[in-house]
Amino acid sequence: MSLRIVVCVKYVPDATGDRQFTEDLTVNRDDVDGLLSELDEYAVEQALQIADEADDAEITVLTVGPEDAKDALRKALSMGADKAIHVEDDDLHGSDVMATSLVLAKAIEKAGYDLVITGMASTDGTMGVLPAILAERLGVPQVTLLSEVKVEDGTVTGRRDGDSASEQLEASLPALVSVTDQSGEARYPSFKGIMAAKKKPVESWDLEELDIESDEVGLEGSWTKVDSAAQRPARTAGTIVKDEGEGGKQLAEFLAGQKFI
Repeated sequence: MSLRIVVCVKYVPDATGDRQFTEDLTVNRDDVDGLLSELDEYAVEQALQIADEADDAEITVLTVGPEDAKDALRKALSMGADKAIHVEDDDLHGSDVMATSLVLAKAIEKAGYDLVITGMASTDGTMGVLPAILAERLGVPQVTLLSEVKVEDGTVTGRRDGDSASEQLEASLPALVSVTDQSGEARYPSFKGIMAAKKKPVESWDLEELDIESDEVGLEGSWTKVDSAAQRPARTAGTIVKDEGEGGKQLAEFLAGQKFI
């Protein structure tokens, strides 16, 4: 039986761009380029490595987002994933991690899976809690923050590296794992892979197909919201100390004034 792997990926604003909020205090995606979250590239890479070792495996990449989110799916498909699912619905606008995890869980269950793989966090929200929430919604064990992953005989095993020790963890399939940016460099799509990605299937689902009501997602259905936001102040020139014999004393006084010493 084929090993069914679902990789959750996210289309995020380019971190090097000038990101702004809209009037409803959600991220303005119209004026900044987007791309596949770099941390999710590691998840795709681990799925590809697992599939290479398996007798038979199929990789589905899944995203929730606007029309442009298909670009993230195409990147994952060009890396080597087999097919993609895009959940797109106007009512999803403003969904927080709780609402997003609900949509992902419903889509994963509809797609069918043995193993779910995610990145350790998204590069825009950087919360890092979605893998645990998603595993809870799916009712499967979670093995998170792995720097090494293997699947064999219906069991997923992995290594989690901490500050002072490394742990060896395992769970029976079906299960969910998240991987860190230390799990292995993500491959670059080849020209052949880019061309092949154009022919790979991309399904589009909306909330109705997932049996989700509009008030369960979006700004209305989210558990958290942004109350206010302010533009970051422009950087100002720092304090310049000219050493004319008293530089050391002035520096010490400055550090003491800032309570650094």
